[in-house]
Amino acid sequence: MKYTLSLICFITVFNGIHAQKKFAQLDIELPTPNEYRTASGAPGHAYFQQQADYKMNLVLDDDNQKLMGTEVITYTNNSPDALPYLWLQLDQNIYDEHSDTKLIEVEKMEDFKSVGDIQKRFFDYDGGFKVESITNTSGQKMSYFINKTMLRIDLATPLAPKSSVSFTVKWWYNINDRMAVGGRSGYEYFEKDKNYLYTLAQFFPRMCVYSDVTGWQNKQFLGRGEFTLPFGNYDVSITVPSDHIIAATGELQNGADVLNASQRKRFEQAKKADSPVMIVTQAEAEAAEKDKKTSTKTWRFKATNVRDFAFASSRKFIWDAQNVKVGAKNILCMSFYPKEGNPLWERYSTKLVAHTIKTYSKYTVDYTYPVAISVHSKSIGMEYPMICFNGGRPEEDGTYSEGEKYGMWGVIIHEVGHNFFPMIINSDERQWTWMDEGLNTFVQYLTEQEWERGYPSRRGPAHMIADYMRGDQKLISPIMTNSESIFQFGNNAYGKPATGLNILRETIMGRELFDFAFKTYCERWKFKHPSPADFFRSMEDASAVDLDWFWRGWFYGTEPVDIAIKEVKWFQLNSQNPSIEKALLEENDKEKDIHIGVPRNLKDIIETVNERDSLIDDYYGKRNIYLVDALDKKEYKQFIQKSSTKDLALLNAGNHFYEVNLENIGGMVMPLIFRFTFIDDSTEIVRIPVEIWRQYEDKVSKVFIFAKEVKEIRLDPFLETADVDLNNNSWPTATQPSRYQLFKQQPAKINPMQRQIQVDALEKN
Repeated sequence: MKYTLSLICFITVFNGIHAQKKFAQLDIELPTPNEYRTASGAPGHAYFQQQADYKMNLVLDDDNQKLMGTEVITYTNNSPDALPYLWLQLDQNIYDEHSDTKLIEVEKMEDFKSVGDIQKRFFDYDGGFKVESITNTSGQKMSYFINKTMLRIDLATPLAPKSSVSFTVKWWYNINDRMAVGGRSGYEYFEKDKNYLYTLAQFFPRMCVYSDVTGWQNKQFLGRGEFTLPFGNYDVSITVPSDHIIAATGELQNGADVLNASQRKRFEQAKKADSPVMIVTQAEAEAAEKDKKTSTKTWRFKATNVRDFAFASSRKFIWDAQNVKVGAKNILCMSFYPKEGNPLWERYSTKLVAHTIKTYSKYTVDYTYPVAISVHSKSIGMEYPMICFNGGRPEEDGTYSEGEKYGMWGVIIHEVGHNFFPMIINSDERQWTWMDEGLNTFVQYLTEQEWERGYPSRRGPAHMIADYMRGDQKLISPIMTNSESIFQFGNNAYGKPATGLNILRETIMGRELFDFAFKTYCERWKFKHPSPADFFRSMEDASAVDLDWFWRGWFYGTEPVDIAIKEVKWFQLNSQNPSIEKALLEENDKEKDIHIGVPRNLKDIIETVNERDSLIDDYYGKRNIYLVDALDKKEYKQFIQKSSTKDLALLNAGNHFYEVNLENIGGMVMPLIFRFTFIDDSTEIVRIPVEIWRQYEDKVSKVFIFAKEVKEIRLDPFLETADVDLNNNSWPTATQPSRYQLFKQQPAKINPMQRQIQVDALEKN
């Protein structure tokens, strides 16, 4: 309905309960700034971090699937504290038969859907670390105690600030069959050629982080919360069967000893190539599969300033590599994969590695390590410095579905991207999964979009998180929840943080401000240990945008976004001209809806009393309220004489005033983005900052003035805010259509590539 306003002045109306909790500052939630971490989000002048250097000798027993190792750890205490004991991680102990990981698993009988499920429950695997000895540099035994996945070394004298201690650990363990036991690392057995492919990580006792935030981060490893590690230098020698090829963190030190002349020549060519060069071909790998060697070779790798070490070993490996330049630095991008990965891996893997390194460097920090490696093993995606293990395997005939291809692309980009989060920007994964997975998933989305236009990213755009956010609140955790306690892990730790950053970038801050602030955070904390507060504060400090409302709602809360257009009122100013206003009144009266009885009475009542008796109607019964009389004209003339030209122009402009009333149903506040469509089908976008909700968090209203009549109003027209109910975002109300499927679609028995092969064969015949 359209209204007229007799007054030129009007006021925006706010309705709702006065409150400020959503826009309160995060002072209480965030730790107090100090000399280690500043209020700006940067490292303080007294910031410190420890260093752990490793020298290892490893032996891979390919006959019995065992790994045996000796490591010398040199631990440097850069903190201001004397340390009476040291803590090491024994992550492989989750495979101990008395592991808490097995005991705390919630189970129901309905979870056992097959005999195979029950067999897994009774699977007997002795996979924990077997620590044989820990000795000091003089060979004397050191006192230690193992508490599940943590090992404490009790020092004879406390390790003083600015001093170091070295000690030797000797251990071994049975490598897990990933296909039977699961896990982030382990081996895969290929029945057809009787060979193994090893992707090995968490394979050695590793130092815990000691920091100003947590002291020792010795929270037990239960399987989900990943790894928190100090930086250090690694010198690792790995003895394997002589026909194995190894991919590892760091740079190969003895290529002349372990590579043949052809491989060395191709390796050197790859360092200068801008497209992949085969170092070990598929034919060479297949020959190695058949002619197994019993002799051994030792490969040696060195890595500087890394937080971890991982490697992969197999005689099945095909190996290709190319160079990519980041700034002034040349990065050797490599892929290692069995023939079972082709044709996907030969075609895409190394190119994806190069693209990822280059794109992440643009948005975060320059990649400074010398190599970046993608290793293929079935059904896995896991990351380590300079190396990652990735799934994505075609059918045996070499065909694959589009989903398999995109899955492979996505996992490689994601896992290679982890070189930046958390391998360089080294957050505490054991406590805050989102700080590595969420930030990484966000930059993954940016990288995917630069790989292929219209790339169907699984996470990133705001509307893709709406299904999760409209779900049962009892099964949704705040992002700021410990890694082991999260409901819906993927949505919580990957999807929602990535989506939040995308909303900041596209809607709240804008790309320029966001990119500058995000890069500032990354530069500040590269090769350091940031906390959530450091991230929150850095983003605000570098942008001058108050985001405490966003961190509180999106990261600390679970309320969804659901902002509704509840009512729209349409006004025009009264021009005071009786000829115009009375004609408009007559037109509006004719357009009014009438009760059903009126037309029926016209038909059924032949004649009313006042129609029969002329004395019934008095002045009011005969008056024409639409008639412009002499007094109307005189009063309007006087009004014109008193009014300014500017006021008269405004009154006669014919502007349309729309009061839009909005309700915050979901609870999470957001900026308001409107698209107004006019009767001539032209459009106008109006963006209102989130601060419109600063005093009234439940209901607000806003008046919009246009020269043209509005035909439609759409809230969040570009799907920017993760609004969970789009059906209340339109005026007039417009329900979002959906397709009703009567019959469930049967899964395809063959992938589209296989189908096309059959089509080609039929057409040929």
